[in-house]
Amino acid sequence: MHIVNIYISYLKMVRASQIVWVLAKPSFSELFAHSRLGKRRRRKNKGQVHKHVYTTPERLRMTIEELGPTFVKFGQILADRPDMVSERFRVELKKLQSRAEPFDNNTALGLIEKEMNAPIDEVFAEFDTTPLAAASIGQVYQGRLRSGEEVVLKIQRPFIENKIKLDIYLMKFIARKFAKSYPELAAINIVGLIDEFSETIVKELDYTFEASNILRFAMMFKDDPTVHIPAVYTKYSSKKLIVMEKVEGITPDTPQALRDAGLDTHQIAVNGANALLTMILRHGFFHADPHPGNIFILPGNVVAFIDFGMVGALTPRDMNFLADFAIGFARRDSDLMSRALLVLCGKKFFEHEEEMKFEIHQLMMQYAGIPLELMNFAGTMQKCVDVIVKYQLQIPSGIFMLIKALATLEKFAGTLAPDLSLTPVILPYAKEVVKVKYSPRKVAAQLYDTLAGYMNFIRNFPNDMSEILYKLKEGKIKHDIHLADDDLFVRTVRQASRRVAYTLIVLGMFVGSILMIAFEQPYGTSRYGHFLLVVASLLILFQLLKWLFVPEKK
Repeated sequence: MHIVNIYISYLKMVRASQIVWVLAKPSFSELFAHSRLGKRRRRKNKGQVHKHVYTTPERLRMTIEELGPTFVKFGQILADRPDMVSERFRVELKKLQSRAEPFDNNTALGLIEKEMNAPIDEVFAEFDTTPLAAASIGQVYQGRLRSGEEVVLKIQRPFIENKIKLDIYLMKFIARKFAKSYPELAAINIVGLIDEFSETIVKELDYTFEASNILRFAMMFKDDPTVHIPAVYTKYSSKKLIVMEKVEGITPDTPQALRDAGLDTHQIAVNGANALLTMILRHGFFHADPHPGNIFILPGNVVAFIDFGMVGALTPRDMNFLADFAIGFARRDSDLMSRALLVLCGKKFFEHEEEMKFEIHQLMMQYAGIPLELMNFAGTMQKCVDVIVKYQLQIPSGIFMLIKALATLEKFAGTLAPDLSLTPVILPYAKEVVKVKYSPRKVAAQLYDTLAGYMNFIRNFPNDMSEILYKLKEGKIKHDIHLADDDLFVRTVRQASRRVAYTLIVLGMFVGSILMIAFEQPYGTSRYGHFLLVVASLLILFQLLKWLFVPEKK
């Protein structure tokens, strides 16, 4: 075990030195350029055609590509994060490509047989030993099972899991050291981003997750004839090997080829939009990388999706945000859109709320007089998120993945049917989410949970107050309070004071009515007790309904 640890430490040191060297090369080049030898070479080459001078974003992109697949995938994620990377860097990072060369064919075939626990000839009637494609994590082959099905296989590169996990360890180590040395940059939360990235890429390394995703999508669209999800053969699949149905069709970025095949590009666009919106707004689980390379069009205008390694999952809060934002977008209600964004960020009180609302209002004023059908939904959402980012509010990472998917969808639809607007297609799905949100059953459940919470609060209040007073008396609670003379603080204190006063009054009425009813004899207070109980109950119900349905003024 000690030898193993020494070997792992050695690998970490070697990989760290490689990373340092790649990162340091531009600095050495710059140093050489300003040295005496570099100046002499420039004088010697004077008059010759100058080499292209790379910009800082270009150099960063090339450095990331040289660092390998782990850093490339991380850079691709950063390209969709305006809260962390400026626009000019994101434009360049979107060009990142994993230039993977195929690995040894005999090695790949040996790994396939090992994962299937059977020789290739026993499983396949035909097998093409020439790789169909090579990616940073896996290599793709095609064949035909003895049962007759045409399939594609994706086999993981040897030792790639260890390499990626080693890179992630070093990235986390560097990020933590960086965050510790520069606490003023804590708002960027690079450590949290790397942790999220680690979870994502570790799942991508386990093909059983992709197989599970395929089965889940197949269940979602089992009754939809306009969408095709390829079958996955779990019998032959494993953590490092996945065997799927081979899908052959026309890519959606070639509209003329689709028309030549007798297909309806407008209907294809509608089918694709409905498919992705069903994933997002009905199931909260969607294909996160629906670019043309991962979509094929089959006969009958059927849309087929492939490559389910990258998926997005929306929380109920995310789905509520999307529905409220879509409704606000349709109504051109900037206040509703702003409230939806603040709820998404988990902000109840925000110092710059009015300024933010004004910016979103100005943004929506750009569309004044423009028909709803011509408005860009994904683009508007991205601009609103940019406003949020400007005020350094934290956006859930899943939302950036969602915006990317919606933007890809709009591009997809625009290529196939330029006259098709997605906004009217999106709205029915958004209204469906809102309808479910405010259904009688949902509201009743919320009321029950709220009442249960208040009953628990009332039950525990005397003990909690006694404990707080005891700790104050014993000097066990110490806290410095700094009063800020600003509107937000004053507003917050006033609102809290009103709530406490209201709660105490209603609670007093409620308890008093109970006591009047309980001690009716010999005082004859029952009538007054019942009346007070009704009033207190109505006040409680009114407040609950207000909290549920009326947005609070900030």
